[in-house]
Amino acid sequence: MDSIDLKILALLQKDATLSIAAIGEQVGLSQTPCWKRIQRLEADGVIDRRVAVLDPVKLGLGLTVFVSIETADHSKDWLEQFADRIAAMPEVLEFYRMAGDVDYMLRVVVADMAAYDTFYKNLIATLPLKNVTSRFAMEKVKSTTALPLPAPPPRGRAEPRLAVVGE
Repeated sequence: MDSIDLKILALLQKDATLSIAAIGEQVGLSQTPCWKRIQRLEADGVIDRRVAVLDPVKLGLGLTVFVSIETADHSKDWLEQFADRIAAMPEVLEFYRMAGDVDYMLRVVVADMAAYDTFYKNLIATLPLKNVTSRFAMEKVKSTTALPLPAPPPRGRAEPRLAVVGE
């Protein structure tokens, strides 16, 4: 990946609806080479998918819950069954296997406490769990889907880069 690829990725992370012409203009390419780069980034799996980011509150989904799960069973079979059942729950937006004192962490979005109670009852019915702890978000302070992009790799003459505060 070079600096142009990184610029394309930065633009797409901000607005995936930009036209190829607009992206090309901003990165200094004509439409065809710009489109070929985007296609390559998609084929390489760097661009996973392009989606619309929705506002959960405007959809009546005002409660975000972080659910920590501990289990006594750490077998491959148990994890596969558990992962399949969690994947089928639309309220679960993120699902992580953790290191440390918690085995799994979920980010769950529901309408309200009653909806979470229903979700919780379904969750504990999936498979035996040792402990389930729920933490309720009171306020979203920051939320982004944009990943921090690496500095471009050096090629020949180094390209100028912006200094980071504190350098």
